[in-house]
Amino acid sequence: MLIYLFRRILLMIPTLLGITVVVFTVMALAPGGISSDSLVNGMDMKPEQKQALRDYYNKRYGLDDPMPVQYLRWLNNVSPIGFTFNEQREINGFSFTKGSDLGDSFNYGRPVADLISERLPITLLLNVITIPLIYILSIIIGMNAARDRGGRFDVTSNVIMLALWSIPTMLVGVLMIGFFASIQHWQWFPTSGLSAREASDMPFMPHWSSLWDVVKVFVLMILGVISGYMLSQWHQIKTRIAIAALVGIGIGAWMAYTHASFVLFNWIFFPLLGALTLALLAWVKVAAFRVGGLTMFGAGLGLMLAVQVSSDNFVRGFLLDRSWHLVLPIIALSYGGFAVLAKIMRTSILENLNADYARTARAKGVDESDVLWKHVFRNSLLPLVTILASLLPSLLGGAIIIEEIFSIEGMGQLAIEAVRSRDREVVLSITLITGLLTLLGYLISDFLYTLVDPRIQYD
Repeated sequence: MLIYLFRRILLMIPTLLGITVVVFTVMALAPGGISSDSLVNGMDMKPEQKQALRDYYNKRYGLDDPMPVQYLRWLNNVSPIGFTFNEQREINGFSFTKGSDLGDSFNYGRPVADLISERLPITLLLNVITIPLIYILSIIIGMNAARDRGGRFDVTSNVIMLALWSIPTMLVGVLMIGFFASIQHWQWFPTSGLSAREASDMPFMPHWSSLWDVVKVFVLMILGVISGYMLSQWHQIKTRIAIAALVGIGIGAWMAYTHASFVLFNWIFFPLLGALTLALLAWVKVAAFRVGGLTMFGAGLGLMLAVQVSSDNFVRGFLLDRSWHLVLPIIALSYGGFAVLAKIMRTSILENLNADYARTARAKGVDESDVLWKHVFRNSLLPLVTILASLLPSLLGGAIIIEEIFSIEGMGQLAIEAVRSRDREVVLSITLITGLLTLLGYLISDFLYTLVDPRIQYD
């Protein structure tokens, strides 16, 4: 296994070089290319000032050299070992400890490494939350849909997953901002960014002006959880659905009441939508979804009531402020992923349930639950492990759209700005990081194969 990993790591080097060569060539062959003229044109400057700026760019970045020479110089700069140059751009030695230099940004006038160190943690934060959420939901939904093949949950989940997969991410992001962050409808969430301007001056945890407000929050949330759990365990299905529908009507009426303007349609549509949503949740046969959904709804309802009855001296704190800003971007970034993976998980489980080894286990008298968890489940994870290789770079690509819509200063927005301004150093650095993430994803998938299926050996 170690030899295989070492060989794969060595193969990553020429692959990354090939990726950067292609990107550099495309940028060089684009109309206008990357030259001092392309960077200076359009500026309202005197001719002598433009010429001085051209000379500076040519001297600083070597833009007057042939394209192969420019690429080799960039490659030498990003490599931790290589040649060293003097101020006249002449080679004056070779060093094994010169370190890696990603260069300076044309657009920002700052080191690219500093820009990436500021933006990359933001994108990683989105992905660290999104990837586990996608996989957890897809595994749970796919498994229960496969166990209930042809049943109510299977048909309902298939319709919902297909609908979610069909909706473009950019449309969902714009609609969520338009409805849930606009003063014209419900201004429940912020429109942009990951934190408010005053968040840096807030304490890390939420702060209440009195202990009584804290007691209200905990008591109402606990009551909400208990009420949701008791409703989910109600044995009479019709009564359970009726109670959930009544609560949904109340929530829908509250949404219509808190709307920015009085619209008769809202007083009809939202109570019906709330009743239908909670009634369907109470109708679900899968206990895990019913219990989890209603208890989470009860906790959220209790927290909402606690905020309404608390005093006005509440400080949400940096943690709650960051979480509040993350809600809409995380939803927009994750819904399409788990919709696709849930369908793949369902298909994989159904295929393995009908395999010879599963039928043999049943013939031996093994319980159906043991067949699913001890024999089928691990083999069914193989397609999801394969998709993990492409999920890391694809989420970085999806973050480009989300970060642009929600004005989040992450790697995605940095990439768009770099392409627009032809910022060669930033584009090549982002390409290098994206390619590295892709290759690491494939390497992690190969390693996870051995954990999921012990029959796979790389020795």
